[in-house]
Amino acid sequence: MKSEVFKQQFTVPSSAIDNLNHVNNVTYLQWCLDAAEAHWNAKTTQEQRYKNVWVVLNHFISYKNPSFLGDQLETQTWIDNYEGVKSERHYKIIRPKDNKVIVEAKTLWCFLDAKTFRPTKITDEISNLFL
Repeated sequence: MKSEVFKQQFTVPSSAIDNLNHVNNVTYLQWCLDAAEAHWNAKTTQEQRYKNVWVVLNHFISYKNPSFLGDQLETQTWIDNYEGVKSERHYKIIRPKDNKVIVEAKTLWCFLDAKTFRPTKITDEISNLFL
């Protein structure tokens, strides 16, 4: 049930660098979340975004290689599956110049009604946008 891969490229800024002179591990997680949000915003209407929101249930992240100031990176994200109120999203961050995988991650998300903040079933209207 894997969806199309949503991709974004960017340059590693100085704010991402830690005292070991590479990208801080927490920053990779933020980049994954940013990619998820950008994918959601690209596929949905404003009305859909007012009606429903997502919250994180858990993250799993595996650090494969370091990246450094000025590196050109690409985030990739896709929906692997969904059931009921939950959706599993995967991520990969790569460095295109050498095709190194920097990070692989996945997040389990829960779909909520934006007014009540109660879990709500993922509708066909939403799933068809991604799968």
